[in-house]
Amino acid sequence: MVIRRLLISRGRFLALGAGACLPLSFAPFSFWWLAPLLFAGLFLLLDCTSTRERALRAFSFGFGTFVAGTWWLYISIHDFGGLAAPLAGGVVLLLILIMGLYHVAWILLCSLVRAAGPAWQCLAILPAGWTLIEWLRGWLFSGFPWLSVGYGQIDGPLAAWAPLLGVHGISLLVLLCAGALALLLAGELRARLAGLLVLGLIGGGTVLLGGQQWTVPAGEPLDVALLQGGITQDRKWLAEELESTKALYSELSIGLDQADLIIWPEAAIPALAHEVEDYLTAFAELARARRQTIVLGILTYEFDTDAFYNSLLMIGEGAGLYNKRHLVPFGEYFPVPGFIRNMLRLMNLPYQDINAGAARQSPLRMPGVALAPTICYEDVFGTELRSFLPEAGLLINVSNDAWFGDSIAPHQHLQMARFRALESGRYMLRSTNTGITAIIDARGRVVERGKQFGVAVVTGSAQPFSGATPWVRFGNMPVLAACLLLLLLPAFVLNLPAKFPSV
Repeated sequence: MVIRRLLISRGRFLALGAGACLPLSFAPFSFWWLAPLLFAGLFLLLDCTSTRERALRAFSFGFGTFVAGTWWLYISIHDFGGLAAPLAGGVVLLLILIMGLYHVAWILLCSLVRAAGPAWQCLAILPAGWTLIEWLRGWLFSGFPWLSVGYGQIDGPLAAWAPLLGVHGISLLVLLCAGALALLLAGELRARLAGLLVLGLIGGGTVLLGGQQWTVPAGEPLDVALLQGGITQDRKWLAEELESTKALYSELSIGLDQADLIIWPEAAIPALAHEVEDYLTAFAELARARRQTIVLGILTYEFDTDAFYNSLLMIGEGAGLYNKRHLVPFGEYFPVPGFIRNMLRLMNLPYQDINAGAARQSPLRMPGVALAPTICYEDVFGTELRSFLPEAGLLINVSNDAWFGDSIAPHQHLQMARFRALESGRYMLRSTNTGITAIIDARGRVVERGKQFGVAVVTGSAQPFSGATPWVRFGNMPVLAACLLLLLLPAFVLNLPAKFPSV
């Protein structure tokens, strides 16, 4: 009774604190076991009769989560984007408030479902509703899937479910475990038994899936080299840095005569491709002579359409071009009226759009293997990456996490890249400007990585794979269907006595 009274009187404050602790379950802290405990506490906090109060507590939880988990956005907007501190803080606060509103939508969705008691709430309605809203957050208004709960489980036992259910499926499992724990703490006997049953089923499935191999090696391993120039964001685009940057990547690449595949990071050369055509042609000839493939990030310009693209260019053995499809709002394009653009220009801030590449593009092809390309935070949108699979044997990502400084963001981003490897059953090769550059194996484990904020060349072996995991074949549809079923099931079961009255 004392605990229940405390939860009632301090509910919003406790929800705020629990939400602020949730980012500890993600990288770089990786206390994966914390997430189900925190959600169990949230479920107990939501055991109140007023929908308004439940929504406020859920909002408090979400507000705390995104303040503690995405504060680094201020660094990219203010420190490197140049926006004045009050405006930058306002933009970050607005995003956090929007994220909190998704949590309110979760409670409103769950309130529409009739349920008889806490067991249905904890083991069906709340987990299913959360997962649907999390999925919605991942694509609505361009999407912001950062801090999806499942990512924090990459080093925990539930990671075994990733090739089967994807990140949202693991989020659902975390919330189901949380519901079961809440019932064990505060439920009646039947509810506790139901919670034990759910934990037993999830635990048994986890054991059965452990070590399951969904994809198979295809061909010989490749010797790969991932370059990291270590050029800070405040220096990268200065005109006087161009020649030294070209010389740096030349020096790093020349000695890699044994590598089959060399990858340079996003916008490695701070110029348009046609402006450094001679430089790129010389490297292409060298790579062909050494039977190598080089994939590099660079901006490209299409003269016919007057369009700029953030691109990946393949030269040497194999040729191809990939244009980034999922752009960063207010970073790569500006969904604002013309007069706002003029204000940005006068304030010496970026104001011109990068163009989005075609939705359907082919994998990049080098001899013997196709590569599934992503640029920057495209690798957090798993459904879009599926368009290259199962055709592609390797995943590659080039990024520039220098925008986030020495914060938790690059570690969170690496964690999501690891998840893409685990979901798809393929190696992920990740080259970044300042880190974290890494070779990730088909089980999502980092096998080689470079040190942040310095020049690095990460070398190793990468095995191409063929075949398709269940997640590659079916995407999120099975999980979404399961969530809808969990939301509809209580009403169906509770109506059974009316359908079959006693004689």
